[in-house]
Amino acid sequence: MRTEDGRTIRLKDYRAPDFRVSTVALDVVLEPGQARVVARLRLERGPGVATDRALVLDGDGLELTRLELGGAPLPASAYEATPERLTIATVPATGAFELSIETRLKPEENTALSGLYRSNGIWCTQCEAEGFRRITYFPDRPDVLSLYRVRIEAAKGEAPVLLSNGNLVEAGDLADGRHFAVWEDPFPKPSYLFALVAGDLERLGDTFTTASGREVELGIFTERGRSAPAGYAMDALKRSMIWDERRFGREYDLDVFNIVAISDFNMGAMENKGLNVFNHKYVLLDPQTATDADYAGVETVIAHEYFHNWTGNRITCRDWFQLCLKEGLTVYRDQEFTADERSRGVQRIGAVRRLTALQFPEDQGPLQHPVRPQHYKEINNFYTATVYDKGAELVRMLATLLGEDAFRAGMDRYFERFDGTAATMEDFLGAFAETSGRDLSQFALWYDQAGTPELAVREAFDAPSGTLTVTLTQSLARGAAGTGTAPFHMPVLFGLVSPSGEDLTPANPSGRAGLAEVTAPETVMRFAGLKERPVLSVLRDFSAPVVLRHEQSEADRLVLAARDPNLFNRWRALNDLVGDELRRLTGANRAGRTAEIDGRIAATMIDTAGDERLEPAFRALALALPPESEIARSIGRDVDPAAIHAASESARVAIGRAGLATFERLAAAPADGPFSPDARAAGARALSLAALGYLSAATGDNGPAARRYEMAGNMTDRFGALAILVQRFAPSAACEAALADFHRRFEDDELVMDKWFALQAASPREETLDRVKALTEHRQFSLKNPNRVRALLGGLATNPIAFNRPDGAGYRFYADRLEALDKLNPQIAARLATAFRSWRTLEPRRQSAVEETLDALLAKAALSIDLKDILERTRS
Repeated sequence: MRTEDGRTIRLKDYRAPDFRVSTVALDVVLEPGQARVVARLRLERGPGVATDRALVLDGDGLELTRLELGGAPLPASAYEATPERLTIATVPATGAFELSIETRLKPEENTALSGLYRSNGIWCTQCEAEGFRRITYFPDRPDVLSLYRVRIEAAKGEAPVLLSNGNLVEAGDLADGRHFAVWEDPFPKPSYLFALVAGDLERLGDTFTTASGREVELGIFTERGRSAPAGYAMDALKRSMIWDERRFGREYDLDVFNIVAISDFNMGAMENKGLNVFNHKYVLLDPQTATDADYAGVETVIAHEYFHNWTGNRITCRDWFQLCLKEGLTVYRDQEFTADERSRGVQRIGAVRRLTALQFPEDQGPLQHPVRPQHYKEINNFYTATVYDKGAELVRMLATLLGEDAFRAGMDRYFERFDGTAATMEDFLGAFAETSGRDLSQFALWYDQAGTPELAVREAFDAPSGTLTVTLTQSLARGAAGTGTAPFHMPVLFGLVSPSGEDLTPANPSGRAGLAEVTAPETVMRFAGLKERPVLSVLRDFSAPVVLRHEQSEADRLVLAARDPNLFNRWRALNDLVGDELRRLTGANRAGRTAEIDGRIAATMIDTAGDERLEPAFRALALALPPESEIARSIGRDVDPAAIHAASESARVAIGRAGLATFERLAAAPADGPFSPDARAAGARALSLAALGYLSAATGDNGPAARRYEMAGNMTDRFGALAILVQRFAPSAACEAALADFHRRFEDDELVMDKWFALQAASPREETLDRVKALTEHRQFSLKNPNRVRALLGGLATNPIAFNRPDGAGYRFYADRLEALDKLNPQIAARLATAFRSWRTLEPRRQSAVEETLDALLAKAALSIDLKDILERTRS
């Protein structure tokens, strides 16, 4: 299942591994400039595998120094070793046998940050998806589950902390100032879950008592002097453990649970069994250096990786095509955790905003693929929003269709039946079909058909009979992935709302109010006995990931925006109204006409923001204009990003002026007092900053934002005010002074400096490109640091003006940096390259500029498979 040579790997070609590995004993000796790894494998030929079949193990850039079979050295003539593969022609035909492999690694030179690498003095591994083959030769695939025993040796002064998976079973000192530690994992796992960390680390410790009374030692390891900011992460971990016991009946199973926070990491975090490795941005928090969004992010990621202990570790995926089995399911679980811990309505809005911003463009462009892909060239390129976010939506739909009790019964059966195995989506859905008695074969199409379905809604009300007829029509266009277009089985939650806001939703025959199961291309619902025409609130809580086409009047949507009892649909009605206005204003801008936002819509936004009966976080969301990328996607073709940005700016100014008194009141800084990251306090800060943004737009005065910056008592207020200055008032003396002050205050904090770089890159002006170019030469910028690269180059990619300059300069600069980055870290380069995915929707001049840029980049020699795969699919 190798992908380094660029071959296409297909799900239909799956076959069980030729050889199983029952146990793995690793001896890792860490030394200056190198690491020596001895892997002792106990293997056995799989059932039915021909006795003359050679043993072929995966490698990636390996240097073999010794090889033994059954305790005896193998002569060179008995095997073939390349950096990418080890082939042994003859191994025992029956029974188990032992193979000992010694490799030599150079962790300090590993800038790809995959396999074993060393950064900032810390040795660390990252083995998902195919990093273990960069450590030793191995059948590096998720359906080979083995028991691991790991011995680590290093100089005690350089690495006083030695960590791996499982429980610590032995440790001691050695000669010459060296020491060792032995870790044993009692649960079989695939190689991608192997982890090792060694370095001079500081530990924040705690304990947790499980539901059955076992005490678990908890540890969060950080760089020296940085353990205190990990306190919130520890609290989030313990809350996650309690929640998983209560909600899913899942108890932790080892004696220890460790987290390590490191600065150079390709991913957000990794769920290695018993030893989670985190990008330190998702662990370290302090009110003076972290925003409310950072706190919420840490809580989510800590929970996500912990929940993987059962959905990903105890039950893993049979092959990488089943990646959504662990990722989509675990995203659903972390979303539910956040909903229970904070606000269910606000959490749902945030999840859908992310889905529509990241996954919908993927689903509707050249990088489209099903939630369960049918083929790939480079598996690292399929850690996508489709797998994670849409995958979570499929689990949510299943829970909606089955109901809470039946869904829990299906999960219990899944855990019971597949614990300790590598499972498939058929295994997962089969557990629910068995416990519920439901036929889920049509629902399974969601996993194999790519694209975002459209759900069209038509209404007809017959006043004399008091009957409302609702027609739901689903359709799916064939896209780049070329998969099927058969009708889906989708749950559509709905409600009937009176003009005064009363919920009139009737119960269906099953007794569940407001649920329609749509399976046919067209579904008709009729509601009789109504005294007046109700307002239809359809697709409540975004119960299916579809594009909704609802022929609904503006008056009806205004009723929903002001009074819908369903918080999500109340927000969506307002968001859709504003989105329609922004499209209208964009068209007027391109035609050279003057237009203003509808006063009724602006008034509804202002009234919602000022309604103290609603939670502050929701009121802040109600003030957020739809993202410009969402407006571009809804326009669909001949998109002019500058015209969309101008429309958004004019709307913001008009709304600000219409609600000046409300925004002046709300923009007052939250009351003094101890900082709290809880949902209500965070919502209050979000609402205040949103109001400050409108106030600044309405008056054109940078004074309030500058004063907010100077008076800020926490990073949320300080950074929020700075963002307003940079987004609205750059370049100005006040803006430059604040940026300089921010750098002076926080230049020694890597995570805060990432914010500083990202904010400047996102300033919506063509001249921002020149600033970004200069920042790539800044002493604190390095292409070797993934966080800094994502901050600066990723910030530029989201900039509607600088990135999309009509002259193509933004595209060319970005491509030049991708080429340089690809030589150091192909995974990060490939992920950043997805910024070009919607290029065919642009107006002709920009479209031509992207096309020339992509062709020039593809013509470069020696591109990695990672980057080339993304570019070729984007260009096709």
